[in-house]
Amino acid sequence: MIESDRELSAMVQELWDSDVNRLKPGKDYRISLQGKAGDSLAMNDNNDGAGYPLFTFVDENIFKKETFLAFISLLDNYESDTGEPEIVTPEEVAENHKFLDSIIQSPTMKIAHKYLVEKNLSPADKTKFKEQLYRIWFELYARRGSSRPDSSGFEHVFVGETRGRRTVIGFHNWIQLYLQEKLGHIDYKGYSVNANSPQPDENKHILALQFSWKNGIKPKGSIFIGVSPEFEFALYTLCFLSSPNERVKVQFSYYDVEIVCHHYNQKHIGTTYPVLLKYQNPVKHN
Repeated sequence: MIESDRELSAMVQELWDSDVNRLKPGKDYRISLQGKAGDSLAMNDNNDGAGYPLFTFVDENIFKKETFLAFISLLDNYESDTGEPEIVTPEEVAENHKFLDSIIQSPTMKIAHKYLVEKNLSPADKTKFKEQLYRIWFELYARRGSSRPDSSGFEHVFVGETRGRRTVIGFHNWIQLYLQEKLGHIDYKGYSVNANSPQPDENKHILALQFSWKNGIKPKGSIFIGVSPEFEFALYTLCFLSSPNERVKVQFSYYDVEIVCHHYNQKHIGTTYPVLLKYQNPVKHN
């Protein structure tokens, strides 16, 4: 590993260790991996490696915690089809700020902020830091093929979008996946593996999968499962601001992971998600 990756890995391990709101697999939630997804992009059932939902149980009491509540309130604020301009109401702006306020108070985000200030990548002032986060995640921009602002980093990564109403893009968040599956809008098609990737594990926190949402298909998505909103927000913000590369390798806990983070005009997050490279023995702490 190159030196910067080692430094970033140590930071991500700190974020991981500080994530007190992370759910425990098998206790706070259970998933059912079932079979491997097919390779075709068709919506038909021949491609379906899973006859049942991905989530068999989630303790929804977790969703009453402040950061989860604030996060979930944002999920219904978006028009999923790219090309449809987003209309942001004053109430939605207030919800965005409430979410950022709750995130900034979390131990996980405080660790990320301290590191970013030390590296001169973020302002020390909390109000200015919040403004920076708002620009990165919530400012609207025009995604490919659109002439009007129709997307944001938050919408793409955490909510999901559809392109041409047939293809799902983004959608890298387990809470949105669970809630949409519960509503009957998600059909889980099975897990995704290739020759180089490890077999998925129901007790681990990263999963590659295939699913359909509304009328669109997500041929392969990769998500953290059971982590808190503040962990993902802190991790992705850290990678976006500290790495000029759009792919950075980090090691933490049981995971050897590549974080993909595409920039949009260097000002906003285009997309970001984890790719599991391999499992490793947990990082030892003295």
